[in-house]
Amino acid sequence: MNSNQHIWRNWVESLHRWGLANLVASLLEGFGPLAILGAQVVYLIKPMFNGLLPGDHLQALSDLLEDSDQAARFAVFLREDIHT
Repeated sequence: MNSNQHIWRNWVESLHRWGLANLVASLLEGFGPLAILGAQVVYLIKPMFNGLLPGDHLQALSDLLEDSDQAARFAVFLREDIHT
């Protein structure tokens, strides 16, 4: 996977628990170029959420949204976990 594997694992567990894994995977696959805008939003809100959310999770999210290959790998990871 990548250096954020432990963060991705936390996200996958939470998304499955909330029943959102399939939806998030579909959104990641469908957003394409719009994901870069999402990354910019994460950068903008990062100071507001300082202390509420771990900074490494916000950085991992912005990294994921900026890199279409990484987003695709995470979507596959979500879908693989759905069936395991």
